[in-house]
Amino acid sequence: MTSLVVLKNENYLVQRNDSLNKTLVGMSIEKSLLEIGKETYDKVVHDLYAIYHSYLPDCYEHPEYLSNILVKLYGNTGKSVADSIKKQLEEFSDHGRIAELLKVIHKSR
Repeated sequence: MTSLVVLKNENYLVQRNDSLNKTLVGMSIEKSLLEIGKETYDKVVHDLYAIYHSYLPDCYEHPEYLSNILVKLYGNTGKSVADSIKKQLEEFSDHGRIAELLKVIHKSR
């Protein structure tokens, strides 16, 4: 019975960490885009919803969405956006999905 309680607690912690990381990623992307400019933010958020029916925090689970939009809107100049996002998330880059997000948004640059 004790191991079942521990397992439930571990699952709760994993789910909670995922939720917190998703929020962190969404806020970091938003901050990076707004630092570049409101127009950049608006374009990315618009396309993210128009194409994928998603929001910025969803990029935590689907980094390819953000990568595709940056390439579509900015081509190789999207590197500055990707670099800004990387800077925001650098201290968390050892977390699995955050590391994957950074890898995906930089691979096509």
